[in-house]
Amino acid sequence: MQSRAKHAVSALGWQGTVISEVAVLGQRVSAVVRLRADVHQWRTANGWPPAPDPSWFHSWFEPTFHDVVPVPAVDLVGILISESDADQALEACGTLMTLAPCAVVVPERGEYDPWPLIELDYYGVGLVTCAGDDSASVQVQPENRAEEFGPSPFSRWLLEVLYDRLVNQDEPAVVDPTAVLAPRNGAEQLP
Repeated sequence: MQSRAKHAVSALGWQGTVISEVAVLGQRVSAVVRLRADVHQWRTANGWPPAPDPSWFHSWFEPTFHDVVPVPAVDLVGILISESDADQALEACGTLMTLAPCAVVVPERGEYDPWPLIELDYYGVGLVTCAGDDSASVQVQPENRAEEFGPSPFSRWLLEVLYDRLVNQDEPAVVDPTAVLAPRNGAEQLP
């Protein structure tokens, strides 16, 4: 999935680091995050390492801690879910679209029934197809619906988990936003 995720992220034009195998709301997904370097530097200098422990994080919502909660050090750019078929895309993204733009990555096959694609577009769920050669093509562009739902303690905690994974992973999979994939329909794709 890592290679497919990187190609999908490039096709979507998302800029960030791919963190795979993140458990979110009962699913394993790939998250694309961007480090906020200034915040990371401040948190490091002031003794605020990533805090992925949910019990400690829960204390942040006590009134006595409101003045000492650190600013998130990462932005969640998007969420990718791998599925075998486009018909599963809406169900796969479900509540995940409340957190960030969400796209489902499926193997490329001939034609797609237009009705599921219309439904995905209506709900703002993206669909990316990947061919056997690992090239990717966006069928439906995802929308950021997270602002409609607002922030939540869960989404804030997820940012801490992703921050922890980002600063502690051995080989970050940084996606080069300048890489241009081979166009599928003859049109030029720009980063």
